[in-house]
Amino acid sequence: METTKQPIKSPPDPGLISEDLAPIALSERTWNTWNYAALWISMSLCIPTYMLASSLIEGGMNWWQAILTIFLGNSIVLAPMILNGRAGATYGIPFPVFARVSFGVRGANIPAMMRAIIACGWFGIQTWIGGYALYQMVKLWVPGIATLPALFPPSWSLETGPALMFLLFWLLNIYVVYLGVDSIRKLLVFKAFFLPFAALALLFWAIRAGNGLGPILAQPAKFATSAEFWAFFFPSLTGMVGFWATLSLNILDFTRYAQSQRAQVVGQALGLPLPMTLFAFIGVVVTSATFIIYGQTIWDPVVLAGRFDSKLLVSVAMVAVALSTLATNIAANIVSPANDFANLSPAHISFKTGGYITGVIGILIFPWKLIADPSGYIFTWLVGYSALLGPIGGIMIADYYFIRQQQLHLPDLYQYTGCYAYQNGFNTRALIALAGAFCPISPAF
Repeated sequence: METTKQPIKSPPDPGLISEDLAPIALSERTWNTWNYAALWISMSLCIPTYMLASSLIEGGMNWWQAILTIFLGNSIVLAPMILNGRAGATYGIPFPVFARVSFGVRGANIPAMMRAIIACGWFGIQTWIGGYALYQMVKLWVPGIATLPALFPPSWSLETGPALMFLLFWLLNIYVVYLGVDSIRKLLVFKAFFLPFAALALLFWAIRAGNGLGPILAQPAKFATSAEFWAFFFPSLTGMVGFWATLSLNILDFTRYAQSQRAQVVGQALGLPLPMTLFAFIGVVVTSATFIIYGQTIWDPVVLAGRFDSKLLVSVAMVAVALSTLATNIAANIVSPANDFANLSPAHISFKTGGYITGVIGILIFPWKLIADPSGYIFTWLVGYSALLGPIGGIMIADYYFIRQQQLHLPDLYQYTGCYAYQNGFNTRALIALAGAFCPISPAF
């Protein structure tokens, strides 16, 4: 494998390094191919993946159009995953440090914060899903929670009962951050075994209740003309790419632990496109079946589970959803933004503090509104931040591969006066390129 070209010999500036941001030594890089495949399989098996597929059905696609869109989107996003991941496996550095190469040792905070804020949004979305699952369970046993007096302004579109369960689940996430990321390992194991089983059970239920797979897959697309289809397809494809756009930037936070380049490349190729597509297929089938069974399309699996008759079944399902969501949330939506916030001031912001900041912003972003309907989920959230993060990835990849030929001076990444200082720590060329890419789309925001 390629190894670090220059070890850090001169003392790094305290304002640019911490235990979390320092390069990982070769002896500590232990992740193999199957570790990366398992990581992606675990992160792909989540409720937002299901909702991703079902939202396309709700938006008008038939089953094969939805599946093809998802497969194409995940195949496209695999490219920047592997390209950005290479620098992590070579130098053992996380995303905020790699961003210093292109944007400067101070300017790197700009893309790091843009990426971190979006991760906060994902944290909020996952927390809302877990909290709403708990609400569905509690409502069965304590019906009065659904009729609690309104506490929030009508413009917030937030009922009191779901809000209380959302806050409870948020506190549970913050408590796990307080305990440390290692405390989530048992939940990840639980999720890896339970969620595939639960997904298959839901699939078999849909096939049986929907009178077989044939009638379900026979549901036609809702587009009157091909022009309507293409008008929905391209933004949807952008949204599918955007689903993992945040991880395509900060994949270095994981590949820095790779034993070799082959481990991260093959592992990601095996673990991302196919598992995402297979789990999405379950979402497509179940969502299509709900129209046959209930006469309406139910794209949210938590809402669907609330339709079941058995209180015990719904309770078990909702607790399982909450636990698996908790595991995904910590692994996918806390680790990276916590590092990004720590990069602002390594001497003062620890990983835990960065996690607490992520949690607070996750509430302020109003996640219940982002996933209230498919148009908001795809066209507002996924497409919006895809356009925001795409230029950052393009600048970093072009700089690393075409300008620097994959050669970095590692000590200077931790020096205010090194070759990555540029003008007072900012690379104005990269910032101008970022602004030039963002200006044409800024009216949409």
